[in-house]
Amino acid sequence: MNEEQTQQYSQIVAKCWADAEFKAKLIADPKATLAAESIAVPDGIELRVLENTATVVNLVLPPPPAEGELSDEDLGAVTGGGGCACSSK
Repeated sequence: MNEEQTQQYSQIVAKCWADAEFKAKLIADPKATLAAESIAVPDGIELRVLENTATVVNLVLPPPPAEGELSDEDLGAVTGGGGCACSSK
């Protein structure tokens, strides 16, 4: 995610926190709601909005790399290291 996308995402999250009706629209029809905010979602992309709660945390798995993109060393670093960007709040 680039800096502009990060800023747009932050603004959408803040608007969801401040406006329950907007959040409901975003969950029900993310593409149309984002389009109304001048954020285009490319054709062919399905977008789902999930909400974490105090008792539900969604774990999003990225798509696997294309064949041959990760070396054994890279794969070991991914599976053996790193932390979780999880929060219990």
